[in-house]
Amino acid sequence: MRKMIIATAASLLVGGAGVLALAVPAFAAGTPVTVVITGGALGISAPTATVPLGAPGSATAQTVTAPLGPVLVTDLRAGVAGWVATVGSTDFTGPTPILAGAVAYTPGAATVVGTATVTPGAVTALSNAVTTIAQTATAVTGVNTASWIPSIAVTIPGGAQAGTYNATITHSVS
Repeated sequence: MRKMIIATAASLLVGGAGVLALAVPAFAAGTPVTVVITGGALGISAPTATVPLGAPGSATAQTVTAPLGPVLVTDLRAGVAGWVATVGSTDFTGPTPILAGAVAYTPGAATVVGTATVTPGAVTALSNAVTTIAQTATAVTGVNTASWIPSIAVTIPGGAQAGTYNATITHSVS
């Protein structure tokens, strides 16, 4: 009796394996699938509307301050490379010379969408070259955006003549 139970169990085991072997198709074909993710461009946008700064005439130097409006970096490269946003200013044209160095730029904190660590540059005077660091992105993974609202402070020299003064602040990213 004992031998019969072992033989029956062995038959079931072999038979079960045979059933499993029959469940696999006799012929199979696999199709490889590849997904290609393409990267896009790195870009920056800034407000194009004039930022009005007004100040009454004064015998002593004075500083006027205003927000510039949102600056947006869009990184569609879908990679891991960081980026650096820079800023510069032209000299003010008007009745009294006001140099770009009279403009202090405060970048403020960035709002980030995606994966990136974005750090603002120091509050600093601008120059005619677009080399002052506004924001730096590190630890980037994939597509990301960062936006911030910088403010400027313009020091107007004492005794500046009444009139309209114009300058252009330029942002760049690389």
